[in-house]
Amino acid sequence: MPTRTPEYEVLLATDCGSTTTKAILVEHTPDGYRLAGRGEAPTTVEAPFDDVTVGVRNAVEELEEISGRTLLEDGVLICPRRGAAGVDAYFSTSSAGGGLQMAVMGIIGSISAQSAQRAALGAGAIVIDSISIDDPREDHERVERLRHIRPDMILMAGGINGGTRRHVEMLAEIIRAARPQPRFGETYRLPVIFAGNTGARDVVTNMLESVAAVRFVANVRPELAREDVHEARHAIHELFLEHVMQQAPGYGKLMKMTSADIMPTPTAVGVIIQQVAAERAQNVLAVDIGGATTDVFSVFDGQFHRTVSANYGMSYNICNVMAEAGVANIQRWLPFPFAAATLRDILRNKMIRPTTIPETREELFIEQAAAREALRLSLIHHRQLALHLRGTSKQRDFSDAFVMDELSVVNLMKLDLCIGSGGVLSHAPDRAQSALMMLDAFQLEGVTQLAVDSIFMMPQLGVMSQLCPTAAREVFAHDCMVMLGTAIAPVGTAKPGARVLQVTIETEDGRRDERTLVCGDLQRLALAPGTTARVLLRPYGKFDVGAGPGKERAIVAQGGTVGLILDGRGRPLPFSAQMADNATRRRADAQAMDLLAPGETVTS
Repeated sequence: MPTRTPEYEVLLATDCGSTTTKAILVEHTPDGYRLAGRGEAPTTVEAPFDDVTVGVRNAVEELEEISGRTLLEDGVLICPRRGAAGVDAYFSTSSAGGGLQMAVMGIIGSISAQSAQRAALGAGAIVIDSISIDDPREDHERVERLRHIRPDMILMAGGINGGTRRHVEMLAEIIRAARPQPRFGETYRLPVIFAGNTGARDVVTNMLESVAAVRFVANVRPELAREDVHEARHAIHELFLEHVMQQAPGYGKLMKMTSADIMPTPTAVGVIIQQVAAERAQNVLAVDIGGATTDVFSVFDGQFHRTVSANYGMSYNICNVMAEAGVANIQRWLPFPFAAATLRDILRNKMIRPTTIPETREELFIEQAAAREALRLSLIHHRQLALHLRGTSKQRDFSDAFVMDELSVVNLMKLDLCIGSGGVLSHAPDRAQSALMMLDAFQLEGVTQLAVDSIFMMPQLGVMSQLCPTAAREVFAHDCMVMLGTAIAPVGTAKPGARVLQVTIETEDGRRDERTLVCGDLQRLALAPGTTARVLLRPYGKFDVGAGPGKERAIVAQGGTVGLILDGRGRPLPFSAQMADNATRRRADAQAMDLLAPGETVTS
């Protein structure tokens, strides 16, 4: 418990999203920092307002009504605080206007262009195109594409230090020919960050100084087997504040209001995720599934990665999920057979009416089935970019000179904590539905704690941590993250009904429970939030729960609103070619999670 009055007692933070601006009020109480209220209003970055601060003010006005605290005077935020009115500090994040949109360039798509992409994604950007010398397009197609997309900035990489200059010149020629214009502002030149071969900087300067504002940073791929993206990410954030935010409607006014730099929303989420991973000494995977995009964040062994799947969302882009995954893959998650044509119509209606919510349980199951596929595809995308580079000394010929020995750092067996966010996860009618969606979509392995962001306040807490890390940490723990419980999923395959795992559970009150998990079985056991249980896991045969095939493991399981989940369905999850068989299995899963009563029908 705090022993003295902190410097910041009352804090305000907003997240200016593409459609909604969300405001939270945090106050210092005798028990520490706690959430005091939340308000929201439509974002006003576009016509007819063209001023993001209008939406901010509207959200704060709603917060005034909810909290009873005076925050505005004549429409102006009271900061610093005057007695009981106003706040000590104000913070903001933004993804309004589509967020930070970047193009990346590199010589080889799987090497320098991929490193540039990781740098941009880690800085909170949406990568709208990746251009490389070896991509299948002709030069005139690359030029036309660069003209068309109008990025906020370009990150260009290519060549190890002391290596090729000719290919860097080829990339620069594409930019010079395209003369790309930025989305916002007509009076300044597009920022281009060069993070390639330091020996080619003079080439870039000579070719681009008349068409772009060039900035040089350390090479993101100084050696073939080494990556360094930190300086590039820092430069992206600085240019985001200096150029992009200054040009976006109303952001100049907003920047004068805040007590710390405005952050791109994904950057702020990444900050809080990294803090959680460091403080808990855990490997963390977090996902934010929105209407248009799905962001995935991971920290494994201290390495942070973030990806954005710009085509996978639950409203505007739900038909992209259907097209990419296929209708059959969505149908396989439904606990009832459903006609493909009708399913397509329901998802298309969601796309053209993005603000609607399911009216029936049937529609809810369909939306959650589509969410599973969006999450599954987004994790695949994340694992393809979250790579750990390893060099190799073996001899190569020209044909495989650019093949890297790379492995994804995302190892689900080593995952400690999985956090879900976004409407379909945070606002599911039953928390067990959120747990089952993550368990199914990610096919979690071994022992994993599950949690959801209660009202999606991770961005505000991430930017707040710049000046008041204690407030961000305490609100995250008490008001933001809702612990669902612990999932135990042995990895392996067996015939249905075969023994998979022997489980011994000892709760804090001394109760002991012995049970055997068989293949195909899914069990949910009560384990209240804030409590723990000692669990001994003894797998049968070659099944693995994290200690190795057939080896026992002792854990301390964390409780939550869902409790303890024992998943004996095997990995990978088995599916049938017959829709009715899959529906039977999904009904059994829903009944095991207390989402359906035995014999209950699902269709409305």
